[in-house]
Amino acid sequence: MNIWYFHHYATPTTIAGLHRPFEFAKYFQEEKNNVVVFSSSFLHYVGQNMIQDKKKYLIENYDGIETVYIKTCGYKTSGIKRVKNMCEYYTRLIKVSKKYSKLYGSPDIIIASSPHPLTMLAGIKLGKYYGVPCISEIRDFWPEVFFTTGKLRKTSLLGKILLCGEKSIYTKSDALVFLKEGDHQYILEQGWDIDHGGSVDMKKCYYINNGVDITFFDKNAEENKFSDDDLDKESFKIVYCGAIRPINHVDILVDVGKKLGNSVEILIYGTGNCVSDIEKEIREKGVTNVKLKGYIDNKYVPYVLSKSSLNILNYSSTEYNWSRGNSSNKLFEYLASRKPVVSTVKMGYDILERYSCGVSSDGCTPELIANAIEKIKNMSSEEYAGYCKRARIAAENFDMKKLSGEYLNLIKDVISRRTST
Repeated sequence: MNIWYFHHYATPTTIAGLHRPFEFAKYFQEEKNNVVVFSSSFLHYVGQNMIQDKKKYLIENYDGIETVYIKTCGYKTSGIKRVKNMCEYYTRLIKVSKKYSKLYGSPDIIIASSPHPLTMLAGIKLGKYYGVPCISEIRDFWPEVFFTTGKLRKTSLLGKILLCGEKSIYTKSDALVFLKEGDHQYILEQGWDIDHGGSVDMKKCYYINNGVDITFFDKNAEENKFSDDDLDKESFKIVYCGAIRPINHVDILVDVGKKLGNSVEILIYGTGNCVSDIEKEIREKGVTNVKLKGYIDNKYVPYVLSKSSLNILNYSSTEYNWSRGNSSNKLFEYLASRKPVVSTVKMGYDILERYSCGVSSDGCTPELIANAIEKIKNMSSEEYAGYCKRARIAAENFDMKKLSGEYLNLIKDVISRRTST
């Protein structure tokens, strides 16, 4: 099969970002399929634009995976320029993909990944143009994220228009792939399913979470050591790796560190627009056991996580609806490192609870998060070892090779249904 994967924020695995398309493409191609990834030229997570001249698109190859970068503008905040970036990706994706198909052939199926709905809209349009099915991959529900944060009212005219467009996309897609286990409930909550008089067939809904490439993770942990004196200390080390933005609520770790005292060290690896605020808070509160370590290359993350005592999954409890589960990439990397995980928010369909490999805080407060950490810190060596073992078992159930096989079976089913009708 010739599979086109549309993903605005798709990033090669050697660069910090969203790697899902490349991780799946690797295993899809091992099964003799051809995958082309269409991404934005502006890499959201590193603030880098792959196209610096007047080219409309750029074709690169990463380990045999062809990647088409669509020229889009850069931005620094979630403002007008970011909206422009999304619109440019949508309009230029349609034009560039048609030009690409004339040179290299058309797809057998399209996977169009959110978060923003314009990517899925482009996938549906191009699927119709080529006469092939389009799978819409739902990472986040837009506009629900804006309703949750109070940036938009559900009853407003714009809110109603966006909901109408969202329903149309789900209706017209040949299949819906949800990344979180409970995401299908959203369709039922809205009353959009056929059983409630709606137009969305629940039989075309699937669940394929993010995961971790176990082989790649272990290889990096062994071959790419990271020099850091704090990692080599014998202290109880709590590690956070990831973005430092409002939704991650990393600033709460300053107060957590103050409560736990110098018996633990909290090491924060990553960057984002909240770093300066956290630096200021650390200085003003005189906290010495919370350290901002800065950005590290993705290849060093497995080693860093493997040197921790536990890894912390840090999120805001108010910026997002966690009731339907979690698809955080770092969760699965944490689990692969064979270390327990503490989540600062209680999530639905809780993987930590299911595998008994971590603790979810009962509330997103410094006191309760500190209590969750101390529960693991005070475990006997036998109990702690059990948590470590079960964390790895959980990761193996979300190994990208395993998930890729499930995804390929799904793709074949979708193409078969289209052919039979």
